Amino acid sequence: MTEFWTNISWLAVLHVTAMVVAIPAVLITKKGSTSPIAWCLAIILVPLLGSLLFWIFGYTYLYRPLKRKRRHRLGLRGRLPTCDADSIVGADWRHIGRIAWELDDSSPCLGNAVKLYPNTLHAFAAMLEAIRAAQHHIHLEFYIVRNDEAGKEFLALLTEKARQGVKVRFLYDSMGGFFFGRRGIKELVAAGGQVVPFLPLNLFRSRMRVNLRNHRKIVIVDGKVGFTGGMNLGDEYLGRSKKFGYWRDQMLRLEGPAMTGLQRIFVEDWDFTKREMLKGAEYFPPHQHPGDSVVQVLASGPDQEVNVIREVYLAAISSARERVWIATPYFIPDAGILDALHMARYRGVDVRLLMPLVADHFSSHFASRYYWQDILSRGVKLWLYTRGMMHSKFIAVDSQVAIVGSANTDPRSLQLNFEAGCVLFDAALAKELEASFEEDMRHATSMDLDTFNRRSFLTRLAENWCRLFSPIL
Repeated sequence: MTEFWTNISWLAVLHVTAMVVAIPAVLITKKGSTSPIAWCLAIILVPLLGSLLFWIFGYTYLYRPLKRKRRHRLGLRGRLPTCDADSIVGADWRHIGRIAWELDDSSPCLGNAVKLYPNTLHAFAAMLEAIRAAQHHIHLEFYIVRNDEAGKEFLALLTEKARQGVKVRFLYDSMGGFFFGRRGIKELVAAGGQVVPFLPLNLFRSRMRVNLRNHRKIVIVDGKVGFTGGMNLGDEYLGRSKKFGYWRDQMLRLEGPAMTGLQRIFVEDWDFTKREMLKGAEYFPPHQHPGDSVVQVLASGPDQEVNVIREVYLAAISSARERVWIATPYFIPDAGILDALHMARYRGVDVRLLMPLVADHFSSHFASRYYWQDILSRGVKLWLYTRGMMHSKFIAVDSQVAIVGSANTDPRSLQLNFEAGCVLFDAALAKELEASFEEDMRHATSMDLDTFNRRSFLTRLAENWCRLFSPIL
């Protein structure tokens, strides 16, 4: 009996110690009110488990490497080409350009050529074509890289280019690329390429972070041609998966002065991970003006005081006068984004949201559903994609401005992940995205409030349960 009470006493001590250590960490690192309260309640009610979950999923303190990354980015301010946003962006939209400039030294640039790829097979083929033409370097960042037919084809081409003397630098997220094939990496490295994981998972080092992932998708060839958007590397993203079927995603090809911004993102991430600074004209070449599109490259992440992409999303929605159409696989808005959507509807704006009918992540899908009643009751039009997996991430506003990139409309993308994207101050491109949105609607079913209110009790319970974890989804 004495041994039993001794064990209970030690357990109580562990509980108290866990709370004493974890709760101050929550109060220091978590902003707002909802997230800190949720984490504190979890730690108090289930101290050991709650504390463990917080250190794995919730702790986002900017430890020394990320602080160095922030200093590096700030050190580049003023050293990159800039443009006068007021002179090249219309008066109705120049405030959006100013936001990213003030927060992250990202300037709108005139004279770019942009090609949109709503079909992943076409995007994949275009990336391979650009890589085949590489002369000096190939820079790549991806969140997920599969060891399947598509992944092997991509790696084989990179290996071939490395053997030709082209400098290949491949940065992949250590969580998303956890099952990245070692053989393919070995062959690429043997050919002279460099393959590096971003924030490696290591139980014995402070970098054991499930959060703070690199969710960017970037391909850069010779500093002149680039691709970005929402597509990862793998068979499923080319529609070859029986589970998901057709895969709808959005990528873009960029050429022109804005490539300096895309290259900057990679250079910062490479220096952060590899401690190798890339500079000079071979990486930042002078650009011609191959087109007439005004493009502003965006980068966001936990190394920023204020998340740039989240602020630009908010500004774009708040600026809409006629329509704002949003495509996202995961819709878990914070209070500011939700209020902006509500206010847009009150102004008579046509607000449409396109999501997958069946998502690839159970918890995120049901957390998203929690917000459907709120937006439907305000008159937001909700469409659920039925052709396959809808993974596109873009916003089109008033047939004038669009945002395309890797960021979802959820806390993970707008608070925790490293993301990238482009603001397109181009009416033709915005209308092209709206046309693809309308085409997607032909392969989608609309959800109305009456139908949604007839869902079962168990479904409602799943929605409410999953939304409790929305700060980390």
